[in-house]
Amino acid sequence: MRSESGAGSGTAGALWLIGMRVLQGVGGAMLLANSNAILTDAFPARQRGLALGLNQVAGIAGSFIGLVLGGLLGPVDWHLVFLVSVPFGLFGTAWAYLKLRDTGVRTPARLDWWGNITFAAGLIAVLSGITYGIQPYGGHTMGWANPWVITAIGGGLAMLVVFCVIESRVAEPMFHLALFRIRAFTAGNVANLLAALGRGGLMFILIIWLQGIWLPRHGYSFEETPLWAGIYMLPLTIGFLIAGPFSGWASDRFGARSFATGGMVLAAGTFLALEELPVDFGYPMFALILLLNGLAMGLFTSPNRAAIMNSLPPDQRGVGAGITTTFQNSATVLSIGIFFSLMIAGLAGSLPGALTHGLTAQGVPAADAARVAALPPVGVLFASLLGYNPVRTLLGPHVLAQLPAGHAHYLTGREFFPTLISQPFADGLSVAFDFAIVACLVAAFASLLRGGRYIHDDRTGQRPGAGTPGVPAEAPTRPEAGTEAGAGTGARTGAGAGAATGVEVGRYTTPGARASSPAQSSPRPRPRPHPHPPESKESS
Repeated sequence: MRSESGAGSGTAGALWLIGMRVLQGVGGAMLLANSNAILTDAFPARQRGLALGLNQVAGIAGSFIGLVLGGLLGPVDWHLVFLVSVPFGLFGTAWAYLKLRDTGVRTPARLDWWGNITFAAGLIAVLSGITYGIQPYGGHTMGWANPWVITAIGGGLAMLVVFCVIESRVAEPMFHLALFRIRAFTAGNVANLLAALGRGGLMFILIIWLQGIWLPRHGYSFEETPLWAGIYMLPLTIGFLIAGPFSGWASDRFGARSFATGGMVLAAGTFLALEELPVDFGYPMFALILLLNGLAMGLFTSPNRAAIMNSLPPDQRGVGAGITTTFQNSATVLSIGIFFSLMIAGLAGSLPGALTHGLTAQGVPAADAARVAALPPVGVLFASLLGYNPVRTLLGPHVLAQLPAGHAHYLTGREFFPTLISQPFADGLSVAFDFAIVACLVAAFASLLRGGRYIHDDRTGQRPGAGTPGVPAEAPTRPEAGTEAGAGTGARTGAGAGAATGVEVGRYTTPGARASSPAQSSPRPRPRPHPHPPESKESS
């Protein structure tokens, strides 16, 4: 690899590329975390699901357009895959500066240095260990026995424990752990994390399936497979584009629990359907399953994100959105490591025998076939991801020169390698999809536990109909102290537990009141911000 910017080639160029991608990730994190908080502040509770759904649809549509553009520009010059993003980034920066308005509640605070340092160190260590865990170590197909991997994951987890201790003690923490006392916030984030675990590695698995096996077996050259993989995955995006806005709009009226839970159950069903497909599938059925998977993810994502943001106090929406984004992105990276590990484990059982039999059948000497079959399965997996036939490199020109011309041409062509690894790949797919099914079902259960509809209302001291726009003039439900009513009453209180409170009236939520007690009547000290709503002026 050569860099035109003088960053170097080979390893130096790769490190430069990784470093720039890290900076891109920082910018993307700023955008993703703050966009949800901005939209939550800008829209009333009855419209937030639709607003957040449209925002996520815009992100998904942009990702798909980028995938297709990358497939078109990559064969011309790989630099263009990155350069095409520059004008969009500049336009987005100018547009945001000129058009966005900060309507949220600002709470002055000092930077939590120790929290940031321990969290970053712990998370980077864990994710790095997982990444290196899929690489071979010694005589093992993967590196989970590598002392460095064990140390990185163990040390990272220990650092995250230290982070939690710090966050519970500092006056102005980066993560307000007390937010997890809000059941709707906690259940939504757990469901979001498990959903990201289940679907995070799906994109890579589908790309490998299409680029490395299905498209070459159906006559596409390796140069064409990146573009056509994006095109053939279009039903997945269409499903999300359809379901995202609709489910967000519907959750504004009927609550998030049924849509988010049903979406995860449907997603588990689509993974089961994908597992039942043959590797050399018929595209109409594959497209239908992808469409249903996109619909399932759209049904889950918009209502779940709206429910999370609705549960947060106004001055904690930025923090809460950051926590949710961190959980989702970390789970996505973790999912990729899990999916690849499961794929490699599945390949390791049948790939060596398939390679030995396939190569010797074409006249390759048994010793050379055994040498190739003994190579780590991760190499075959990444060769498939890149749409590349490694047989020429693995055998070498000396072995190929000894074979009949027809056999050598077939071994190095586009059909032999994808056909050879199809059955081992199917074994790996089965294991990976089993994991995705379990993750989605657990996410559905976590979503079910979120309780009735809950919206944290910042308009304290008001009764419904008393000058509150959009709230029906009904007498509010009066919750008992220390109780949490179910979906039927829609009332929650946090007496004794410090949980945020709210009373649901019809389809809207009005401020509730905590159980009155001397301890609760006095405000908390200013230096230690908390996620709870201000004390209501109403009596309990």
